[in-house]
Amino acid sequence: MPSKFLSMKKVLLLILIFISANLPAQNGITKADIHLKIIETSDVHGCVFPQDLVNQRNRKGSLAQVQTYVKQERAKKDQIVLLLDNGDILQGTPFVYYYNFVDTNQVHQLAAVMNTMKYDAGTVGNHDIEPGHAVYDKFRKEINFPWLAANAVSNTTGQPYFKPYVILHRAGLKIAILGMITPAIPNWLPEKIWSGMHFNDMVKTARYWVPYIRQHEHPDILIGLFHSGTHKSYGFHDANEPVEDASRLVAKEVPGFDVVFAGHDHRLDNESVLNPDGKEVLVLDPAAHAGYVAQADIHLKFNPKTKSYDKAVTGHLVSMAPYAPDKDFMNKFLPDFVQVKKFVDRKIGTFTKSIDARDALFGPSAFVDIIHQLQLEKTGAEVSLVSLLSLNAQIAKGDVYMHDLFKLYRYENYLYTLSMSGKEIKNALEYSYGLWYNTMSDKTDHLLLFKMDKDGKLVKSSFTGKPALKNAYYNFNSAAGIKYVVDVSKPVGKRIRILSMADGKPFDMNKTYRVAINSYQGNGGGGTLTQGAGIPKADLSKRLISTSDKDIRFLMMKWLEEKGKIEPKPLNSWKVIPEKWVKPAAKKDYEILFGPSR
Repeated sequence: MPSKFLSMKKVLLLILIFISANLPAQNGITKADIHLKIIETSDVHGCVFPQDLVNQRNRKGSLAQVQTYVKQERAKKDQIVLLLDNGDILQGTPFVYYYNFVDTNQVHQLAAVMNTMKYDAGTVGNHDIEPGHAVYDKFRKEINFPWLAANAVSNTTGQPYFKPYVILHRAGLKIAILGMITPAIPNWLPEKIWSGMHFNDMVKTARYWVPYIRQHEHPDILIGLFHSGTHKSYGFHDANEPVEDASRLVAKEVPGFDVVFAGHDHRLDNESVLNPDGKEVLVLDPAAHAGYVAQADIHLKFNPKTKSYDKAVTGHLVSMAPYAPDKDFMNKFLPDFVQVKKFVDRKIGTFTKSIDARDALFGPSAFVDIIHQLQLEKTGAEVSLVSLLSLNAQIAKGDVYMHDLFKLYRYENYLYTLSMSGKEIKNALEYSYGLWYNTMSDKTDHLLLFKMDKDGKLVKSSFTGKPALKNAYYNFNSAAGIKYVVDVSKPVGKRIRILSMADGKPFDMNKTYRVAINSYQGNGGGGTLTQGAGIPKADLSKRLISTSDKDIRFLMMKWLEEKGKIEPKPLNSWKVIPEKWVKPAAKKDYEILFGPSR
């Protein structure tokens, strides 16, 4: 018995020695060279399939194509692949709208898609918050990977509402991923949507969590996964607000990151910045709609002297256009595609005339005025403010289908009614047309306010290749319920002359009016009410008279179904003067943006 016992001890000891020799060393360090490839999607906005069900055409990018690329890379034996998503995936197409609001009794099919693709981690985006608690709280329970947002903090516990970071173990490496969301959400979304939490500054949040992760986790690699842009202007920002687009800022000001993945601003970016330690930090942004993925290749070589890895990091932006959709993916989710297609192909009503969003840049248009009519009827407001949400959309006369409503109203905004004085309404319009129209001195000037370089030449958009407008068209508000003129020969702030109410009654600058507006702008988005009307951000909630319980697109669907047939026509509640300058300028600018006018 003793001899057998001793021999068994020897065997066990040999096994332990063998296991120990093949286990990762402490802190995740192994004596090997490793190639880690990290693939990021961001701002996918529901582009799961290569078919665009709204515009009835194929897409250049989709998660079905991303799956093909990821499978290809995972099949390579000389590298480790991580797949990350950086938010804004739950809004943007009929597919996600359907499973957000229509078919809610089963597992959200986007969760099923992302689980099939085996995402390793994701970050929450502002448009993921937009569908409301019922949607995103359910969704995060259904995905098989952590959903991160360290700076979205619970009001009750003081701890992150979502998971702040995750540690992934791969080939002996400890990889830390810190997630954050743009903190500007209260500027756009009603509080009921994000109730129970608040959003902290990203730099301050990173300065807390990076040392915490370093001290408690001792990772070999630290990745920032931030749903926040990289533009040097930092997006919406003033002294009293946290920075909207802070990804680049965090990379520069908070030492410790090896790679920062960005998103939110729909801009391609592949650059390196110096952090406070003088080390280069790679910053990557794949823009939007799964047209590209951002890819960081990290080559790690073990250094026996320092007992750590020397790292070489390179970045790539990979177009998905050359990749065919994955066949297994398409077959698996074909029933869901068919179900959503049936939903969007359902007839809603009939238009007796065609409508075109392009007309709305140059004056009153049936495209925008249908939304004005809805807002005035549904709220009983005296004045309506509506911005142009689609720049190049058309709906043909005849039968109108559900997919047409995604052209007419792109976002899941709610309908607000606010109290505003006559002077505040005028100032809001002054602000809007200041973003929209150039100050003209004669008919040779541009009517539209284009982006110009230092030599006064038109700057082309990196997305369309055509001249770009200086400001975002989704902040170009017109009004209904009143009659007014816009005199573009006058400077910004002195252009608007309100003639009367729509029924001819006097308009009073000192009177308080009920104003219908979408929730994005009603919460301060775009600056229409804060910078334009001059209403303090803190006072906006005090002005709120009512809010819809459904989004504006849903209200439009029910409204059109009730009416059956509509004759779309401009309300002609405003015009741009002087007409002898405006008409030739409008024709010229139309052709610059869209080609020969009709």
